[in-house]
Amino acid sequence: MKAVAVFPKGREVKVIDVPEPKLRSPTEVKVRTLEVGVCGTDREVVQFKHGKPPEGEDHLIVGHECVGEVVEVGGQVKNLAPGDLVVPRVRRPCPSEECLPCRTGNTDFCVTGEYTERGIHGAHGFAAEYFVEDVEYLHKVPRELREVAVLTEPLTIAEKALREVAHIQTRMPWKRALPGRAVVLGAGPVGLLGAMALMRAGFETTVYSRGEGPDAKTEMTEALGAAYVSSKKNRVEALVERRGKADVVYEAAGVASAAFELVKGLAPNGVFVFTGVPESEEEELDQGEMMKQWVMNNQVLIGTVNAAAVDFEAALEDLGRFRTKWPGKTERLITARHRPEDYAQVVNGEKRTDIKDILVFSQG
Repeated sequence: MKAVAVFPKGREVKVIDVPEPKLRSPTEVKVRTLEVGVCGTDREVVQFKHGKPPEGEDHLIVGHECVGEVVEVGGQVKNLAPGDLVVPRVRRPCPSEECLPCRTGNTDFCVTGEYTERGIHGAHGFAAEYFVEDVEYLHKVPRELREVAVLTEPLTIAEKALREVAHIQTRMPWKRALPGRAVVLGAGPVGLLGAMALMRAGFETTVYSRGEGPDAKTEMTEALGAAYVSSKKNRVEALVERRGKADVVYEAAGVASAAFELVKGLAPNGVFVFTGVPESEEEELDQGEMMKQWVMNNQVLIGTVNAAAVDFEAALEDLGRFRTKWPGKTERLITARHRPEDYAQVVNGEKRTDIKDILVFSQG
């Protein structure tokens, strides 16, 4: 079958022919891949800054954002049948008996770093015509979400962030009539999906990004009913003057200097959520001033990575809500669909579009 793979030793990216997988246990499910999303993590894998093939192999099949159709189930699989749509989770637990998160099913909080991630680290991904997965890591997708289900995994980043913010804010013994203000840093797919999740949760939401517009990102932001403020034209002080300080900042840009600059726009008792994994930057920070701000304002800065089963279920529920709240808008986040053979050109920017690029393996 056809698969898209990277070869770290030769620094190659190509479409290869690999054996079609077969069920090996009664709890496994064989899935025909329909679509695979392309994201910033894929760019890092292709640039060989990140990613690791399975033990003993010279290549890694890429792809971790996926929707597929079940074609075969093992004898002990009860909740899925051929024809069902599914999205798979990405991370698998580490082997350490001392890692309580992994031993209790919370692999997104793994403390050893010895986990595997399909399409990223130590395990083949979903950018192939078929894959096999244990039923434990698959989530059934309502048929009406077929066109947008490939967005599930990037949306789980925001779902986990919102879950953590809600838990953190229980530290405050009073209740607010409304959740408050939110600022999303970055207008890529993760940022726009985060803005939609925040708006669904009731936050007055602003997207703060470099683009000056008009373009697909600014138009999408405005179509959702969120405010868009260009960081190129407006420093953080101007953002605060226009929109007020943020009770929640959701960082989705992966640029450390921009993120720490925006910390100045965080309200008292606010929560700043970091999701990016940026390159090192030679920036000087006023550490004393920042520490004073955090202490004097009871602020929380939190990093979040990966997502749990509950976040995938929440993402699927929210995709349904988004389509009701913003008819036709969720689909517009997917700005191009490509052949698997175009993967390298999409990742390196030659065929990349404004918001979200998808590889199509089967129409389904």
